[in-house]
Amino acid sequence: MAFKHWSNGGTSVFSLLALVVGLTIGTPASADPVKIVAFGDSLMAGYQLGPDEGFAPRLEAALREKGYEAEVANGAVSGDTTSGGKARLDWTVPDDTDLVLVELGANDMLRGLPPENAKANLDAILARLTEREIAAILFGMRAAPQLGAGYVEKFESIYPTLAEEYEIPLVPFFLEGVAANRDRLLDDGMHPNPAGVSTMVENVLPVVTEAIDTIDGRSD
Repeated sequence: MAFKHWSNGGTSVFSLLALVVGLTIGTPASADPVKIVAFGDSLMAGYQLGPDEGFAPRLEAALREKGYEAEVANGAVSGDTTSGGKARLDWTVPDDTDLVLVELGANDMLRGLPPENAKANLDAILARLTEREIAAILFGMRAAPQLGAGYVEKFESIYPTLAEEYEIPLVPFFLEGVAANRDRLLDDGMHPNPAGVSTMVENVLPVVTEAIDTIDGRSD
């Protein structure tokens, strides 16, 4: 028995069927983007920079250039301390977040707050993310020498100690190549300008991509 060649407006039924089959099984569905939250202070928030010049949008653009489908939300707040970050963590980081970039402590240090307090707050933040099964990267900070050798040692040891305890990646110093470099800082001498942000993104990109690759269900 021969099949009839139905047509509708010049298009055969078989052509339509072929098109439907091609759309449904011939084209793979795109993966959901990796959802990242940049959780920090003014160094991440894009202080005095344009909407596309801050750390979060620059990191997202750099990841996409490397082929990663990623969304980097700016969850940073200028002036934030580790205490403030701990208080706002749950409502800043949505449940569907894959990775949090934890960058806090600089304002604690600038205010001369006890390093023990900063460590306890960061510990609580990382513990909560672990409880929520959200991956994290810890971003380290250095202390001003004028605070004294004892303070500097206690403060700077916070980050490698916690990174080792939680077995998470560590960026040793977020402002590497930017701090004290006038060409990469705003006129205040503290916050990164667009060139500084580019350096920061370049520095952390290998750590971030490696973390993405190790997230369950996303590695090759």
